[in-house]
Amino acid sequence: MRASRLVSLLLLLQSRGRITARELAEALEVSVRTVYRDVDSLSAAGVPVYGEPGHEGGYRLLDGYQTRLTGLTADEAEALFLTNLPAAAAQLGLTSAAATAQRKLMAALPAELRGRAGRVADRFHLDLPPWYLGADRTPHLAPIAAATWNQHVLRIRYLRWAEPHEITRTVQPHGLVLKAGNWYLVARGGEQFRTYRISRILEVEVLHRSFDRAEGFDLASHWEGYLAHFDRRRHRGTAVVRLSRRGLDRLPHLLEPAVVAARRTTAGPDRAGWTELEIPIESIEAAVPDLLKFGGDVEVIAPEALRSEMLRALRAMNRVYGQDT
Repeated sequence: MRASRLVSLLLLLQSRGRITARELAEALEVSVRTVYRDVDSLSAAGVPVYGEPGHEGGYRLLDGYQTRLTGLTADEAEALFLTNLPAAAAQLGLTSAAATAQRKLMAALPAELRGRAGRVADRFHLDLPPWYLGADRTPHLAPIAAATWNQHVLRIRYLRWAEPHEITRTVQPHGLVLKAGNWYLVARGGEQFRTYRISRILEVEVLHRSFDRAEGFDLASHWEGYLAHFDRRRHRGTAVVRLSRRGLDRLPHLLEPAVVAARRTTAGPDRAGWTELEIPIESIEAAVPDLLKFGGDVEVIAPEALRSEMLRALRAMNRVYGQDT
């Protein structure tokens, strides 16, 4: 375990340049004191690692030093090929580069590992879009990606839901996110970060004007916070419903995870096995088709406007099937 940690520490030093003891401790999930001991062990083993004091200090390797570690395990070699995302690479305009990198990686592996790594590539396929939905068309993705890599400012014309629908903004692209087959741009305009669905970008101009990334910006953390805020902002109301035993079992399969996670049991189950829940809803109009999926396993208690809309929808269906009441 310690030998593996020392290898990881060495690779972190090699890939990041200067890095503090606290940053190393967080990356390796150990204490700062353990990092001190590990650095001493590397130094005693002949690795030219040294520390720089002060606020801007940290540990670093002697300039020009490169470790010659080649000891990938079989599991590590297989895991590398699980990172292969051909569809994403193609959309980003990196098909050729990705294929070349994979060939170089395969050539660099020891002979005994090539077969195992190749089997993963042959037996694992990632299909990003969700069932029954196609991926967005993203004709502007490649130039947006290039601007993101190179930290160039973008001017975009964007189609949004709110009025005015078409807007033009000058933004600093900080990251790209692929979510359920759809691409999103996270960009800063002024001091505020916004998220843009790339399929709704009508025009893009790369200004070739550089910018500095926001200090401490972490794309994964930002996206997680954005999703949580999006759900809170979107679910502006609540509804009280009664679900049968079967309806309660089907709840995770028929409603989105954010609704299922936020549900609150208010009563039940009663003698007939029905449970009363309070669930978040986006709007009356959006809730009706979602709740109709339950058929006779749901009853809307409140708000009255939602109950009335459910009755209206059911009466319309009865008329279609010749059972008007």
